[in-house]
Amino acid sequence: MKSLSLRFVALAAAAALLAGCSSLNPFSRSPSAPAALTELKPSAELARRWQVDIGEAGGYRFQPAVWGESVYAASHRGDVGRFEDGRALWQVRADKRLSAGVGADSRLAVVVATDGTVIAYDAASGNERWRSSLGAEVLAPPALGPDFVVVRASDNRLIALDARDGSRRWVYQRNNPPLALRTFAGVLIESNVVLAGFPGGKLAVLNPANGGAITELGVALPRGATELERVADIVGTPVVGRREVCAVSYQGRAACFDTTNGNALWARDFSSSVGMARDARFALLVDERDAVHALDAYSGASVWKQDALARRRLSRPLIVGDHVVVGDGEGYVHLLDRETGSLAARERAGKGAIAADPVAFGRGFVVQGGDGDITAYEVR
Repeated sequence: MKSLSLRFVALAAAAALLAGCSSLNPFSRSPSAPAALTELKPSAELARRWQVDIGEAGGYRFQPAVWGESVYAASHRGDVGRFEDGRALWQVRADKRLSAGVGADSRLAVVVATDGTVIAYDAASGNERWRSSLGAEVLAPPALGPDFVVVRASDNRLIALDARDGSRRWVYQRNNPPLALRTFAGVLIESNVVLAGFPGGKLAVLNPANGGAITELGVALPRGATELERVADIVGTPVVGRREVCAVSYQGRAACFDTTNGNALWARDFSSSVGMARDARFALLVDERDAVHALDAYSGASVWKQDALARRRLSRPLIVGDHVVVGDGEGYVHLLDRETGSLAARERAGKGAIAADPVAFGRGFVVQGGDGDITAYEVR
């Protein structure tokens, strides 16, 4: 499987069936070994700015959050901290094991415990501000809006909480197909809408005031004779350009839509389990065989493909200036040339797999490995 981050679960009556039969899991890794790392002549530099250890992920995926010069991070054992230049401005330990985090802004740093308790800390001091019990498993980092927090439960409900006290504002729930991915895909709050991908290839656009659906965009259409073949869940957090919103699904399609009218700009068959990135020129995707693809951002046409990292369990890509960053299952960070896809630099951040998305940070990025190492890099 891509890591422990993606595996099949069944909804309703199918749960017991899939829980007891790993052969039904299409994310099970083949016995093929990861592609060997070949000798590399660097054309760029990955300069390590600092590294700290927050604690292991424990089989979950913890996403660091960046706000200004600060990096917020959390671990499964309950550690939550704010770091600048490799120094902890504050670090606390929750009295619960954690399963998701961190969502952060200038006011709050928000994490979620394994029992579904949402815990919000003051971003400046680390003092606990409030708690709210959801009674549901949460795997994705919370998303923070101007005065609300949106949390995605693993059953694909979206739950909005008041940022002041954690009180519940609204719940969005839609019908799901019999089988769905157990995914760490998050929610995006952008330009006064809430965006989230769902099983069945649907991208929902919601009103943040009440959780009402503004529109629903069809990224992929489930196809096949069996429920397994018809799984076409959107993976990763949607991405937004100036007037475009894009998403990709597992065994479905990648697509971009015009945000002014919802019309499809382009769509093409694709299968990913980690999501995509986009800038003004390219849409960057990692397919299920761990090949990195660059598509033209406005037509979807193929520009280049890099398959030298096959089977290395790559993370979601991140565009950093003239380069593309991916982490892998052995703790390496790979830098690719954005124009050609050629390998530009490589650095091992730690021993733990980098399954969480790399996050833009200043002139570089920050990654968090499964072993708890948080590493900030500058690209030169």
